[in-house]
Parts: sequence; structure tokens; C-alpha cells
Amino acid sequence: WNSNAYIFAEIGTQQVEYRYLARATGKELYEKKSDHVFEILHDMQPADGLFPQNIRDGYGSPSFSGSKISFGAMGDSTYEYMLKVWVQGGKKEDMYREMWDKAMMGVHDQLVQKTTPNGLTFLADRDNGRIIRKMDHLACFMGGALALGAYTDPRGLESDRAQRDLKTAKALTYTCYQMYARTKTGIAPEFMEFPSGNGDDMQVPGSAHFYILRPETVEAFYYLNKLTGDPIYREWGWEVFQSIEKYCKTKYGYGSLKDVNNPGFVEDRMESFFMAETLKYLYLLFDPDSEIDPLNKHVFNTEAHPVRIFEN
Repeated sequence: WNSNAYIFAEIGTQQVEYRYLARATGKELYEKKSDHVFEILHDMQPADGLFPQNIRDGYGSPSFSGSKISFGAMGDSTYEYMLKVWVQGGKKEDMYREMWDKAMMGVHDQLVQKTTPNGLTFLADRDNGRIIRKMDHLACFMGGALALGAYTDPRGLESDRAQRDLKTAKALTYTCYQMYARTKTGIAPEFMEFPSGNGDDMQVPGSAHFYILRPETVEAFYYLNKLTGDPIYREWGWEVFQSIEKYCKTKYGYGSLKDVNNPGFVEDRMESFFMAETLKYLYLLFDPDSEIDPLNKHVFNTEAHPVRIFEN
């Protein structure tokens, strides 16, 4: 369906799991095979650090197909794993951290944009060199990822780079909160558009006014609360949870909301990530005594399953 091209987010979002499996089973091949994907990506990484979302095999010489760059659908989680695989390995495998930092330089140089009139920060898409003023709900994971990257930066948290990343993490997460707060239900759509010059910072698109119980915003709340200790992220999380309870809860579970500005119709569908991620991050957000430690002991895979950081 994708013209036989590999999807960037798929090929780089298995490594945390396979590396853990290799340690659990003693079969190193799982780790070597999955790590090799990143070795190939490392050699392919463009000068600006940003990967197009489609890659062709090329009979042993992979190449990019198309030019679309996105931290939303089809691009998101491989960037996430650049950082998390490095954390999982005890912060010793420099290649992964270098790929992350190079990508984050590209993010700040090209994709970080401001809304008008209020100057909210968002991550745009890019296609054929043109900035597309939209941000997927999926891209809200970057609030948490940038914060984790800042607190683990080899240069130290007080370095200019770490402070840049932390500032962007907080600003992005505030925008993601506003994506919820500015709808009639208090629930964010699949993506928001950020038009320039029409007087509104953001608008719900007619093609994506639904909410399928996505977790990325509360994931960012969890990381920022855990790392900074700021209670505002719990307050925002409580608002989001109350809206989900009010508009998505059904007799036997939770359903997707068809239109975030027109409540009342809940689809007979509950995605698996709602239990695995959305509710888990909300639970952890309100559990101050949790033993989960994303700085020193654990790394979350992209579906919010915590695994131990390798000791050696």
C-alpha cells in the first residue's frame, strides 16, 4: 500500500524490544539484527538530521523515497528510539545519542514554528522544502522526549543545548494542552492546523476532528512532571482525564469520539494503546510513589511498557 517503501517509523521502532529479548534469552542475534537497522540509518542521516518518512530497499542500497518530514504519523517513533536505545544501553552507545542530537538541531532550525497571534510553539511538517503548518497529536510525544533528552544530555542539564531542548519541551507541551483546552469537549483532535494571519492560533481541521484515545499529550505531562516536579502537568492531566471520562466513557469501556467539537457520538472502538499508554501514563502521573525511574532505572518502549536499563 505504500508503494513498496519501508516506513521510517516502523523500521526503527523495534530495537528496545529486541535488545531486551536478546538479554532475556541469551540470543545476541536479536540485538545485532535490530541494531544493524540503526547502523544503516546512521550512514543515511541527512545533513540536517531529518529523515524522509519513506525508504526504499534499493537491492542493498537503501534510499529515501519522497521528501516529507514529520514527527507525526510514519515518522515519530524512530526519533524516539534514537534517544531511548541510548538510554537503554546505559548511555554508552554514542551513535544513537549523536543521531538524536543531530535530528534535534534540524528540528530547531527548521520545524519549530510559532502561531499567530499568541506565539504558541508547534512542530510543523515539511514536504518538498515547504513548511506545512499542522501538528499531529502523535507529535506531542516530543514534549516528553525532548525533556528526557535534556535531563540526560552528556553536556549536562545546564548546557545551552539541554536548556534549549527543555524550553522547547515545555512550550510544545503547553501547545498540546491547548489543543485540548480550546475545543468544546476539552479533547484534542487527530491533528491541529495553525493558520497564519487569520486571528486564530489553531483550528480543528474538517478532515481530522476525531479523537481515538491517543496518549501522547499525557505522556508528555508524565515526563515533565516526573523530571521537573512542576504540579501544573498533573492539573492539566486531570482536566484531560475528566474530559475523557465525560465524553468517551461507555457502559463497557471507552470509545473514540467522532467530533471533538460536537459531543454525543462515541464510536464502538477502543484502541489498544488507550489501555497500554493513555491510562498508564495518567496513572503514573498521579502516583508519586511509583518505583518507575525513567532517568536511572527504566526506559519506556513506544507503547509505554517499561523495561530495565542495561547494567552492562
